[in-house]
Amino acid sequence: MSAGGDRITAAFERAKAGGRGALVTYVMAGAPDMATSEACVRACLEAGADVMELGFPFSDPIADGPTLQRAAERALAGGTRLRDVLALAGRLRRDFEAPIVLMGYLNPVLAFGEQRFFEECVRSGVDGVILPDLPPEEGDSLRAHADAAGVAIVPLLTPTSHEGRMQAALARAGGFAYYVSVNGVTGARAALPEELAERLGVLRALHRLPVAVGFGISTPEQVRALIRHADGVVVGSAIAEKMASGGIEAARAFVGSLVGALERGGT
Repeated sequence: MSAGGDRITAAFERAKAGGRGALVTYVMAGAPDMATSEACVRACLEAGADVMELGFPFSDPIADGPTLQRAAERALAGGTRLRDVLALAGRLRRDFEAPIVLMGYLNPVLAFGEQRFFEECVRSGVDGVILPDLPPEEGDSLRAHADAAGVAIVPLLTPTSHEGRMQAALARAGGFAYYVSVNGVTGARAALPEELAERLGVLRALHRLPVAVGFGISTPEQVRALIRHADGVVVGSAIAEKMASGGIEAARAFVGSLVGALERGGT
């Protein structure tokens, strides 16, 4: 496992040792501007997030719903580029021990340069990356650069992923397995699929990586239900919506409520 993968896994293990699941919080860097997004990230970490997922903007975010699409558009309009997100990661690393994972799409990474990207990840204290449009059968060169740098590539698995495809993705993975709770794009939802627990059981039987569930998680009640079947949860759109409606302190309070809901057997 990569050095970055070790640090991410350690965060999940610390949460488990504390009798709770892990919280991965997502914020799009640069939306609505870099200063505000950095303040939101810091609020998430101060409120108890175990892993910080930083989005880097792209003009065609195929896995994202309307909330995060708008965030990407605002970030790009404000001039945020991949180098700025790496710089943000570096500032966070100086102040926080929590693992940092970048989430975005292949095109900006390829334009930046594969080797240069992973070298800059190391300099900035980035532990892992999530690339939704990187199929498990492709990207040998990119994966080789990630391995050389010790940066984990976190797999994104969906309800339509058959067992063979999940095994292929997990074979080259690090950090944690990110399971998409619903078919479709990101976005807060009122309810999650009934068959989710069964699907998570299948995934957890395939590999030793911790499993975090994302896409659609928007309430502490959903977190309480999910954490019986997963090692952690990923929350992004709901945080963005809280920040948009109530500011940084509303986002901080919301993240705090999610942390409380992650206690095993919590009420």
